[in-house]
Formats: sequence, structure tokens, C-alpha cells
Amino acid sequence: MTSPAAEPAAPELMHGCVRCGARIPIDESMCERCNPLGLKAPAASQAHATVFLGIGVAVVIMAVVGRMLIADVGPFTSSVAGVVNDPDGLRVSITLANAGSSAGTTTCRIDDPSLGGIGPEATFIESPEVPGRGTVTFDVVVGAFGSTPLPLIADCGS
Repeated sequence: MTSPAAEPAAPELMHGCVRCGARIPIDESMCERCNPLGLKAPAASQAHATVFLGIGVAVVIMAVVGRMLIADVGPFTSSVAGVVNDPDGLRVSITLANAGSSAGTTTCRIDDPSLGGIGPEATFIESPEVPGRGTVTFDVVVGAFGSTPLPLIADCGS
């Protein structure tokens, strides 16, 4: 009677060290060179909690900085001071007042009130900086309404 041949051993499952990429057994996270003391890897919950805390702190910092940047700016009131013909369309003069105590800018929508609603011809522009409790008048050329002067509105937010 002959003895059965020994079955070959299954190859050990390997993956890369998380730090240097060296091939190590699947049940370890770092190789001997990267973790000479054999310390356990941090738990997934520890890593995720650290990331979650970092995101939370970043959001709070961004909110505080954002609040500081826009504090005391506006509300803005606007009106169209005049509309004249221009080679590129219509030159619209806008008067913009800042009721806040800090200087700031805003986005203005120029539109034809007779069309009703906000149509595709509405033009959005960034205003120049308006000093706190100040007023500026500025011109902008818009081509969406043709070249014949017509009554337009400028809504520069609040």
C-alpha cells in the first residue's frame, strides 16, 4: 500500500504594507521595518472618528471666517439711473447703495420688467465695491436686450 501524496500547502495571502508597500501577510497592516515594536494598528472607528472630528472643526472654522468676511455688509438698494445706446448693446447706469457699515460687493441682475419673470436674457454682473453706508454709480454694457434703449431694472440683492 502506498502512502497518499501530501497536498501542497495553500499559499499565504499577502498584501502591501500600508506605509511602504512591502508584501506582508494579510492579517498585518505594517511590515517589521515600518512597525518595529509590533504595535497594533488603530481601529477603523478611531481613524473614522479622527476624520469626522477634523471635518467638523474645518466646517466651524469656515463658518466663523465666512461670517467675519460678510458681517455688516448690506443690505443693498439699487436703481437704474439711465439706459443709452452703445455699439455693443445698451449702456446701463446703476446706482447702488450699501446700508451696512462695511464695504462690500454684490451681484446685480439686469432685466426687462415687461417680459415677466427671469428669462434667459437676464444679465448678471458683479458690482464694484461699495463703501459702508455709501453709494456708487457705475455703468455696464449688456447685449441681451438689443441696442434700442428701453426701461430696465437692476436687482442687486438685499
